[in-house]
Amino acid sequence: METSEIIKKVRKIEIKARGLSSNVFAGQYHSAFKGRGMAFSEVREYQYGDDVRDIDWNVTARFHRPYVKVFEEERELTVMLLVDVSGSLDFGTQRQMKRDMVTEIAATIAFSAIQNNDKIGVVFFSDHVEKYIPPKKGRKHILYIIREMLDFKPESRRTDVKQALEFLTSVAKHRCTAFVLSDFYVRQDFLQTLQICNRKHDVVALQVYDVLARQLPDVGLMRVVDAETGHEQYIDTSSRSLRQAHEKYWKNRQQHLRETMNKSNVDLVSIATNEDYVKALLMLFKSRS
Repeated sequence: METSEIIKKVRKIEIKARGLSSNVFAGQYHSAFKGRGMAFSEVREYQYGDDVRDIDWNVTARFHRPYVKVFEEERELTVMLLVDVSGSLDFGTQRQMKRDMVTEIAATIAFSAIQNNDKIGVVFFSDHVEKYIPPKKGRKHILYIIREMLDFKPESRRTDVKQALEFLTSVAKHRCTAFVLSDFYVRQDFLQTLQICNRKHDVVALQVYDVLARQLPDVGLMRVVDAETGHEQYIDTSSRSLRQAHEKYWKNRQQHLRETMNKSNVDLVSIATNEDYVKALLMLFKSRS
């Protein structure tokens, strides 16, 4: 992709993502993703209804009347985007490629994060960690992230979510909120790794998929290529039994993915490329609030 074309795409995504984060998601992101905890702010005189556990006994003894500690939520977060850059993301039969939607979602989350004075970092992964961008603040940093997502060329076309989760657990020393953006076309089980990671951090899974993965159309002979392995074959989509087997495979895969997330206490949002990701994110934010 030429530099001028990348700049145009970055600008287009920025306008859309900034508009969504400031107008649609204003306040929703803030309440959905809490800070690291409560920080001491000040002391004030005890008022009827205050929790007696908050009484500051040292100050109370000094002034001979009860004082309580006042706490405020520590708002600053570190947000990590774990972005799948494997070959299967370069596919889309509807409005856009899976990779394009992932980029837009990531940009929207990133702009929502900096509006709340949060740091944002990225891990690009395939079947290994391809690139790590440490967390920083600011618009310039986000534009760099978007540019990388648009133009990044991975070494591998395969996927291994486990590698990305292990890397996050080791590299992020303090608790962060991590969004895993992937189609979750994985062959390796990552349940245990996800459970360990979510105990240390707050992990959210955002699955982007194409409707063709869910249901095959009846269009006769179709050439299909596995984007990750390169395996090519022809299938007869006029066969009802083949379409049913494909749909059953999808349902079984989704059930296994949901079970993995449920056992790990991780929120999962699945979004098709012909669906409105804004609506899906809003539902996620509201459910977490």
